[in-house]
Amino acid sequence: MYHSRREFLTLLAASGITAAVPNFLSCSGLLFAGKRPNIIIFLGDDLGYGDLGCYGNPIIKTPHIDAFAKEGVRFTDCHAAGTVCSPSRAGLLTGRNPYRSGFYYIADSGAWLRTEEKTIASLLRESGYDTCYAGKWHLSHFNRDDSQPDPGDHGFDHWFATPVNAFEGPDHPTTFVRNGVRVPEVDGWYCDAVVRESLEWLRNRPDPEKPFFLVVATHEPHTPLAPPEHYAAMYDNQETDELEKRIRYGGVVRPDREIGLNKKYYYGTVSQLDAAFGNLMRGLDDLRLAGNSLVFFTSDNGPESPVNMQESKGEWDDPIRDRCFGTPGQLRGMKRFTYEGGHRIPGILRWPGRVRPGSVCGTLVNGTDILPTVCEAASIQPPRDRTIDGTSILPLFSGKQLQRDIPQCWFFPAYEDAMGYIPQMAMRIGSYTLLGWFDGKRPGERYMDWLKRAQLISFELYNVNADEAQQKDISADCPEILNRLIPRMRELWKDIQKEGPCHNKWTAH
Repeated sequence: MYHSRREFLTLLAASGITAAVPNFLSCSGLLFAGKRPNIIIFLGDDLGYGDLGCYGNPIIKTPHIDAFAKEGVRFTDCHAAGTVCSPSRAGLLTGRNPYRSGFYYIADSGAWLRTEEKTIASLLRESGYDTCYAGKWHLSHFNRDDSQPDPGDHGFDHWFATPVNAFEGPDHPTTFVRNGVRVPEVDGWYCDAVVRESLEWLRNRPDPEKPFFLVVATHEPHTPLAPPEHYAAMYDNQETDELEKRIRYGGVVRPDREIGLNKKYYYGTVSQLDAAFGNLMRGLDDLRLAGNSLVFFTSDNGPESPVNMQESKGEWDDPIRDRCFGTPGQLRGMKRFTYEGGHRIPGILRWPGRVRPGSVCGTLVNGTDILPTVCEAASIQPPRDRTIDGTSILPLFSGKQLQRDIPQCWFFPAYEDAMGYIPQMAMRIGSYTLLGWFDGKRPGERYMDWLKRAQLISFELYNVNADEAQQKDISADCPEILNRLIPRMRELWKDIQKEGPCHNKWTAH
């Protein structure tokens, strides 16, 4: 089905696509000469590419994350596996494009992570790791239907999770479940609770010599946004008002009504998230675990917009989104968009002795790469009985370039005219991004029926190295590259489309 590596590299060369060999990392000795590393993934929710100080935000104070970036490598071309919550999380845990596992949109109406899927946690647990999940799950509604799998069914020994967000509010959340048992109201804010649970689990493991895998998935800075008052107060001043005029929002039109007084809540929430991450890192130091731990900080997709890009291009009925001031930086698009702003996100990795502190990497890294990377770091094999779309990024650590047999791609299932200006699919090969539209959903056609028969009919092409903001469609200027990439995108879509399961009850999103 897929091009061989040689054919794929020939395609790159013929298209004028090159990949520089990175030289920003170092590897000391043999990769597996010592103990297998602990693995920690810290996952923010709706955190934009431009929301952190170390990614150029002029307003938001994120001293702990900025310091963390100086201790490891900061990726400038890091992407989530999806453009919204559930697909991104499915791709991260399975190494597979989320459409393959049925996550065309968020978990609902028959869409949940099936036990047939192999996750990082299940693979590591089988190989002797302790495993823990703390925070937002959003891959099943385990509190609504006992037949849906929970984190324990996907390899996590200990889990403390909410099925979705803290929609009742991040302060004293009431929807946590611990190992299948509903938890009473939690003390404090969501991000503090999941860090506290994680550190308690680490302190109380029966065998502290065993390696561990820990996922910490926060609610913040997803809506509703309600940080402690002192965090919001940090940004309730004229300087913030002036600096905010410089912030970009992916080219997405902001509401006509005045919402500027709300920005302090978003900025304060990101600073609150930063403090929670700092507490986790201090806990690792106190437990003397940092030295042998690979820690990856990232987000699940681009930032939320206060404007509804789905229903007739109007505004959200939900006023809680008026507090959304996240930014994709210079990128185009926001959450849900297949343009870069919808899925390019912060990504910072620290691994003492393996990664040169203060490094910056411009190589594309995707959420689907996490599973094969973790498998290689833990000396285990990824699943061989299914397509794994990601690739291990460990070659970067020894100055080698990545070899991808499968291009990375992202989706959002927009249809009809309401979002007709947003392509449903994006595919990256080298510095080139091809975006494609599906043919329209027919009147009365079921959503799943449309998705399972949809064909790519129209395209845009961008060179994101030369045009990071995707302002100039170069499809007319580069017909040779366009004509080589279109068949590749159609081939990839056909393969993913065929594998993805059909949810018969799913009629809308």
